[in-house]
Amino acid sequence: MRNSSGQALRLASTVGLDREQWLQLRLRGIGSSDAAAAVGLSPYKSALSLWLEKTRRKAPDDLSLKEAVIWGQVLEPVLANVYAERTGARVRRVNAVLQHPEHRFMLANLDRAVVAGPDGAGILEIKTAGYQSAPQWEDGIPVAYQCQVLHQLAVTGHAWADVAVLIGGQDFRIYRVERDEERIADLVAREAAFWQCVASDTQPSPDGSADAGSALQWLFPHDDGQVVDLSDSPEFNDMFATLLQLKQRREAIETQVAVLQQRIQHVLGSATGALFSTGRVSWKRSKDRVAADMERLSTEHPELLQQYTKPIAGTRRFLIQPTRP
Repeated sequence: MRNSSGQALRLASTVGLDREQWLQLRLRGIGSSDAAAAVGLSPYKSALSLWLEKTRRKAPDDLSLKEAVIWGQVLEPVLANVYAERTGARVRRVNAVLQHPEHRFMLANLDRAVVAGPDGAGILEIKTAGYQSAPQWEDGIPVAYQCQVLHQLAVTGHAWADVAVLIGGQDFRIYRVERDEERIADLVAREAAFWQCVASDTQPSPDGSADAGSALQWLFPHDDGQVVDLSDSPEFNDMFATLLQLKQRREAIETQVAVLQQRIQHVLGSATGALFSTGRVSWKRSKDRVAADMERLSTEHPELLQQYTKPIAGTRRFLIQPTRP
């Protein structure tokens, strides 16, 4: 890691740390697993969701019981050993949360440090991926994980990192990430902008992702009946006009898609699929299933249905209504 003049700080030891203590440490900055979300490049979490967590408005989801997380933790030491055997490098655990010496909001917890080997010291990041995730790795490391590793390089000062990934339980790959000062500087600047939103309690703009939509639903779960008059705002009138145009274009495209799909279905008839020069389609019947007849149950045994009902929170619907001429 960094030399004495610019050494990564050891913010805290992770030995014996429980989940609550770990979460409190994470609130003190942006960890490497937060980096992609902070700069809007995570496919799973938006900057808005991350901001809600970092400002203590919303507790992070507990992923510890998810199968993917459990197996990732079980396989981590195994894959670290496989990496060491295949590369001839020596790796060790870093039982600490590291902190950038200048940008104190940048934190990192490494899977392993490479302390000796053909290429000297570096970082080892370990991943597991299912078969369904394999296409994401065909062109190299997915962007979100690139952000994670660049963040770690920024914090530690190392010149390189390897990402070791086991895909589908049997395809083991190693990808190298070289230090790139330009990309690191860009990442640091964008993370700093996000952290300024946290420090100033300024909500970041939604990014159009499904997760950002869920975050807005969580942030504003109820409507109060008021109507905000934005008719005198050029900015929001332009925004609404653009929204109407895009909605109309989307509806037109969706209609075209439906027509083309139905024409192909008509040609298929009872066939299961079709081949084309650039791809294929399938039209398969799903398996039959048994479902409760709720209408009959409510008619014949309403008292029984009442015993097994539970309240379900409503969600707000966003409806667009253009003014009629």
